[in-house]
Amino acid sequence: MSTPTTFPEALRDALRVDPSRPFVTYYDEATGERVELSLVTYANWVAKASSLLADEHGLERGARIRVDLPPHWLSFVFLGAAWNVGLVLAGADADDVEAVVCGPGTLGRWAGGDALVLACSLLPLGVRFAEALPAGVHDVGVEIWGQPDAFAPWDPPEADDPATSWGLTQSDVVTAAAGSTLTGGSRLLSETDPASPPGTASLTEPLLCGGSVVLVAHADRDRLAAIAATERVSDRFPRENDRD
Repeated sequence: MSTPTTFPEALRDALRVDPSRPFVTYYDEATGERVELSLVTYANWVAKASSLLADEHGLERGARIRVDLPPHWLSFVFLGAAWNVGLVLAGADADDVEAVVCGPGTLGRWAGGDALVLACSLLPLGVRFAEALPAGVHDVGVEIWGQPDAFAPWDPPEADDPATSWGLTQSDVVTAAAGSTLTGGSRLLSETDPASPPGTASLTEPLLCGGSVVLVAHADRDRLAAIAATERVSDRFPRENDRD
């Protein structure tokens, strides 16, 4: 097996090794929600989201996208989909983007602008918004379900394509993750938005190293410790040398 140099290659290789392993486990302590995605289920969601971005809405390799979601399992999905298509992930200070994926909390900021707006209700199971959305805003919970479970870009990303607005290429995000201290079966606990620096590593490191990630939102210290014990967490993110 050749060494991957892009995110799509890394996801493809991981699926060949162990598609059924747990990959993303999400806790929202404000709602009591717990979601667990195996690697193959995650890949199916990424394929659907990739098709939504590229085939449904015409985003092309090199376009800039903002994933403006709170820490959530759909953040991992749309981060993976962006890189699967070859899009450039824009940071929190970027407004000049072709597309935005947002939640209810930031919908008002993006509705009515020039960017394509895809809104996630953040309700369990990724369902649609209960209320009507502003004109021009697309409901992910409506549009994503009709997308296929497999995706093959007509213009796939290459190793030296930009992956983030802060200077990382596709090769950078893959090779850096491959050098992680995580090992096969490692469980990485995170409270960090995966679509922001340094949060992207909470996706790429488990993917490249055969591990998985436990993303927790709205937990106090005691509850976080209890989840870590229940999920048999072996590492935490960000690590001390990643912190400000």
